[in-house]
Amino acid sequence: MRLFSSARKHMLLGGLIALASFTQANSSSAGTETLTVAGGCFWCVESDFESVPGVLDAVSGFTGGTVDNPTYKQVTKGGTGHYEAVKITFDSDKVSRAKLLDLFFQSVDPTDSGGQFCDRGASYRTAVFVSNTEEQKLAETAVRNAQRALGQTIVTSVLQAGAFYPADAYHQDYYKGSRLVITRFGPKKQSEAYKRYRAACGRDVRVQQLWGNDAPFIKAHK
Repeated sequence: MRLFSSARKHMLLGGLIALASFTQANSSSAGTETLTVAGGCFWCVESDFESVPGVLDAVSGFTGGTVDNPTYKQVTKGGTGHYEAVKITFDSDKVSRAKLLDLFFQSVDPTDSGGQFCDRGASYRTAVFVSNTEEQKLAETAVRNAQRALGQTIVTSVLQAGAFYPADAYHQDYYKGSRLVITRFGPKKQSEAYKRYRAACGRDVRVQQLWGNDAPFIKAHK
């Protein structure tokens, strides 16, 4: 009887440990959510949002179109319907979706219907992608907040989320990459090429013109 009792105790203890581990794992992931936005150059959006406390990851890619697994060249050439976009994974216990949406609008030109900054064309337009009614309400509130703050018509679309296709590895974390690339400025590390591109494109100048002190990421790029 003592052996049987001991075995049962070990089984019970093992079950409790497994349950505790499962509960802890679920608890740690319970606050993890995603937000997909299009804000022009996905390198820039990724760079901005990976600096936000509570953001766990940001992946550059494409969404909103009709072509499966599109290439970068296909999207930028036009005709796929896809936007350059970034899927942001965040801990909602540390930063809210509403906060991220406000940061997004304050980091782009939501009055521009033809693209963003020096990047022109449909694939560079701004958009927020939503998966349910609650997300749509939050996105629409962010649109109204931007409209009220700027006193201008906001053209950023709120669209139903669909398949998201990550861009190839070359585009991921480009802003901090060390690979040598050929640019119009000569051979540069990706991180330096990114800085030069961002400055030449006028992104931060235009964002500061629009948003002034509310522009959240300007200082990081000066």
